[in-house]
Amino acid sequence: MPSKNAFYAQSGGVTAVINASACGVIETARQHKGRIGKVFAGRNGIIGALTEDLIDTGKESAAAIRGLRSTPAGAFGSCRYKLKSLDADRPEYERLIEVFRAHDIGYFFYNGGGDSADTCFKVSQLSQTMGYPVQAIHVPKTVDNDLPITDCCPGFGSVAKYVAVSALEASLDVRSMARTSTKVFVLEVMGRHAGWIAAAGGLIEDHGIPVVVLFPEIAFDQAKFVAKVDALVKTHGYCTVVVSEGCHTADGKFLAEQGTRDAFGHAQLGGAAPVIAGIVKDALGHKFHWAVADYLQRSARHIASATDVRQAYEVGAKAVELALAGHNAVMPTIERTSDAPYRYRIGTAPLAKVANVEKFMPRDFITKDGFSITDKCRRYLAPLIHGEDYPVYARDGLPKYVTLKNVAVKKRLPPFALK
Repeated sequence: MPSKNAFYAQSGGVTAVINASACGVIETARQHKGRIGKVFAGRNGIIGALTEDLIDTGKESAAAIRGLRSTPAGAFGSCRYKLKSLDADRPEYERLIEVFRAHDIGYFFYNGGGDSADTCFKVSQLSQTMGYPVQAIHVPKTVDNDLPITDCCPGFGSVAKYVAVSALEASLDVRSMARTSTKVFVLEVMGRHAGWIAAAGGLIEDHGIPVVVLFPEIAFDQAKFVAKVDALVKTHGYCTVVVSEGCHTADGKFLAEQGTRDAFGHAQLGGAAPVIAGIVKDALGHKFHWAVADYLQRSARHIASATDVRQAYEVGAKAVELALAGHNAVMPTIERTSDAPYRYRIGTAPLAKVANVEKFMPRDFITKDGFSITDKCRRYLAPLIHGEDYPVYARDGLPKYVTLKNVAVKKRLPPFALK
């Protein structure tokens, strides 16, 4: 078969290790030049395909591509741009195929979460009906850890490590000052519907820190929460609260909802920490501090999990191998085979079973009172945050991260207006 070019794009919120997946895709593709021609990347994700704003990764040196493995964020730019159903957005899906045809692209690697898995699946379907087959492989990525079938999602382990380390360090600070100053520290972390990231905060209990974790899976009960904080402060003199941004009351109302929507139609969140801190202040009168981890948690490559970096690279490489083996509409998965010692293998899942499915925290990962994690959860989390993969530091004391040239590919089609 004649070689076809490949297209790679990054989608949604970026992570500390999404570029490691890009590195895995590009380096593996370069090893198969006889079967894969050029590797193009979409500037700003899928928008780059729709507007024919392609980047020629072949203009980058091997050293630059290798440097992606230790560089955070999205080297080619990402976006929050949701393609809806084939019927609602058919012109945009057809445009993707037109661009692929114009640039002889036969492989589509889409690096993202649940929404991008859905887009990838629909592209694979439409390409067949339009008579231009494209092998669409989804490369998993999401800090929320909520993709189904796979044991964990690249991006999550590093966020979990950052949250656990940051919560531990801040808690030691609070402990130092609790006698005459702050008694409660509240840390808000990401997680709209699934509490995987918040769960990582529970790991600091093993270091003697009194902590309350608030999960989206457990409806917030103010009276029980206040009683729990009160008991911990009376016993230890202080406590830490790790709250998911998706924490909500029994009626489904988010504590952090701002009344606005993002590009995917999701409620815009951010503000659970001050709400929780205010409840503590009003009910108990304790001095408090709160913080929102926000972008810091998902961009912290300096303290990335070595396990996470390795797995992010491996799923990128596996995506290319799957495409070359003739697979279509699938996603590489991480299959755990042992907790201790930690072992896993890279498997495969059909996108039909991945798209639009969220994986939540199992109830047996959360303690009966709903405020902490169980030993089963600890066994799950521990290997995912294991090991350090520090970037190289420059003489000025800052990490040496890669900035690519991102040379544009000459356009061949008329302009296309986005909605």
